[in-house]
Amino acid sequence: MSHVGIPRGTARKRRSVALLATGVLTIPVLAGCSSGGEDTSSPAVPQDIAPAAREQVTDGATLTWAVDAVPTTLNAFQADADTATTRVTGALLPTLFPMDAKGEPRLNPDYLESAKVIEQEPKQVVLYKLNQQAVWSDGREIGAPDFVAQWRALSGKDSAFWTARNAGYERIEKIERGKDDLQVRVTFSKPYADWRSLFSPLYPKEVTGSPGTFNDGARATLKNTAGPFRLRSVNKPKGTVVLDRNPRWWGNEAKLESLVFRAVEPAKRTDALEKGTVDVADIDPATANGIARAGRYGAGNGGPPAHGPGADITPAAALRSWALAHGSDEEAAETAQAAREETRKAVAVYAAAQKSLRGFAVRKSLEPSYTQLALNGESGPLSDDRVRRAIARTLNRQELADAVLKPLGLPAKPPGSHLALAGQPGYKDGSGALGEQDTKEARALLADAGWTPGGAVRGTEDTKAGSEAEKDGKAEKAEKDGKKGAEDAGEKSGGEGDKAGGKAGDAEDDDSTASREEGTYVVGDDKPGSRSSDGSEVTAQERQPGGPAGAYAPAGTPAPAAASVTDRLGKGGKPLSLRFVLPSGPGSQSLRAVGEKIVTMLDSIGISTQVTKVADDSYFKDHVASGDYDLALYSWPATAYPATDGRPIFAKPEPATDGSLLVAQNYTRVGSDHIDQLFDRAVAELDTDASRDLLKQADARIWAAAGSIPLYQRPQLVAVDKKLANIGAFGFAAPRYEDIGFTGRSAAGAPADRKK
Repeated sequence: MSHVGIPRGTARKRRSVALLATGVLTIPVLAGCSSGGEDTSSPAVPQDIAPAAREQVTDGATLTWAVDAVPTTLNAFQADADTATTRVTGALLPTLFPMDAKGEPRLNPDYLESAKVIEQEPKQVVLYKLNQQAVWSDGREIGAPDFVAQWRALSGKDSAFWTARNAGYERIEKIERGKDDLQVRVTFSKPYADWRSLFSPLYPKEVTGSPGTFNDGARATLKNTAGPFRLRSVNKPKGTVVLDRNPRWWGNEAKLESLVFRAVEPAKRTDALEKGTVDVADIDPATANGIARAGRYGAGNGGPPAHGPGADITPAAALRSWALAHGSDEEAAETAQAAREETRKAVAVYAAAQKSLRGFAVRKSLEPSYTQLALNGESGPLSDDRVRRAIARTLNRQELADAVLKPLGLPAKPPGSHLALAGQPGYKDGSGALGEQDTKEARALLADAGWTPGGAVRGTEDTKAGSEAEKDGKAEKAEKDGKKGAEDAGEKSGGEGDKAGGKAGDAEDDDSTASREEGTYVVGDDKPGSRSSDGSEVTAQERQPGGPAGAYAPAGTPAPAAASVTDRLGKGGKPLSLRFVLPSGPGSQSLRAVGEKIVTMLDSIGISTQVTKVADDSYFKDHVASGDYDLALYSWPATAYPATDGRPIFAKPEPATDGSLLVAQNYTRVGSDHIDQLFDRAVAELDTDASRDLLKQADARIWAAAGSIPLYQRPQLVAVDKKLANIGAFGFAAPRYEDIGFTGRSAAGAPADRKK
């Protein structure tokens, strides 16, 4: 499945150093948010991995797993690490506390016998007792020197190490050997609730011991590993990363002999599945539907066998005979036969593809991430929290979640928290701090902020009436002239008034086009003289009657009901128009469909939107991260450590010396001192329940700030060879690579060597 809209490497970068609203927000209805239990009414959607006991899984074979690209780096702590980095290193390196199916960190007995806080006063001390069998692939024991080297590389004290994050490591005061080589004693200078997040993945000291090896040595290779697999090769020209069984692995031996990660673009996944070049691939709904159709197609659905006279005549020969019998000449008959032969070949190719797809199952769950509507509060109308809250209360989040998830047969309850997902410990629906969908309340908030129906033209009316009153200097004449001015403006609401509104819209973005592909189109704005994607003016015949309520369409296309200019919200002659940036690529259909529904919802209360579609590869970097948007859709991954990972996403931006904002990962530019303080208290609170309570308070205030509106948990669709076990849609849980394998078949080679 395409991951457009998810920041690259966010699973790692979320633990970066945390760096617009001022002061404490005025928060509606926060009673009861300061405490309370978890929301047990929203269990996690179970993972779908075809679980099987190890004895049911065949030893040997090669599995090929599609990834978006060969990882740029194998160092998970660098800025360009991505999901492929995480996938590969998960099979090679120690993860001390992997997430379980409920999204909670669990001690990994392959590496640890125990790990716990043994002292809180005067300072927090954590004692790790290592599994005595745990060794690196060169035979050296995993021990304190590896912990020390990683701490020094990630502490932030030495700028020679190019690291994307250091959260937690900067709180460590010292690391010592315990009573023996299998004990590591970590002392913190400040309490750290999320200490389990540290040292995962754990790199050998040969990688983290110096800036040179850290910065460059682990980008394309890992000579020393400590997982069920070891790295055999990274071949970027071929687009493969190949892993073999680790002969020094002390845990359960990997069922697979080798594991190949193959770079396959999301748009080419269906073709790869049909050709049998991959066994496992994240897919989009269209591919999932294709696999379902192949299952229905079946081996016998190509038509019953023929019997009786002529049963031995091929379709092509029959077509030629028919043509001759009906007066066609020999050449025409031959042409018809050739066309039929081409059709037969196409049908044969289609049937072969369907047969290949029938060997796959679609395993589905909810991805551990949520898609949000981001509202950029740095400047413009959205810098007013009343406008942001109004937009949030206009949205029908349930309708949006239903549109994405119900067709896939997945639960469609909108997320109630920014800091946990349903089923995770500490999850509680805090959306009540914002309020339910209520367009009446939304209009009231907008009116309170000065955005009123007809406000886009009212400035012209008031100016005309006022100027004529001053000219005469008489109250009675001023009243009459004012009425006349208002009537004149009303009569011209489809003409000169439109021009006034259009100029205001143009002032914000003069690149507006009518394109529904890559480019911009306007919803809810009635300015004439708009231009199409090729730069030509859109004529009155090409526009929808009465002004466009949606994107421009060809002549004759019926137009939906549109709000009149006087129903458009505005202030001081300027319309309330927002720039909505969306990705344009083939893997982003779902985001665009959601975006169009949001546009319709906003249009219903008089808010105009200027929809700009941009290339997928520039969407996040050049628009979301840089703040070049008013509205945008993107996703954040779930985390077991919200006190650490959530802070840089929701922290109040700080001014830089050059006047810009240091936003960390808070791309909405909305935050408050109070939210920051709650995060700071939560991350230093060693009592788990108390820390979660502080996070619930922070979440309530994030809802009230209305910079980020969670819409739905992303679907997770994975095409998997039907004979594979213990792999598929993992949900929250980390894969157990050593348990993955084939059932009911002998060991095999790569996918291309076998027939489905």
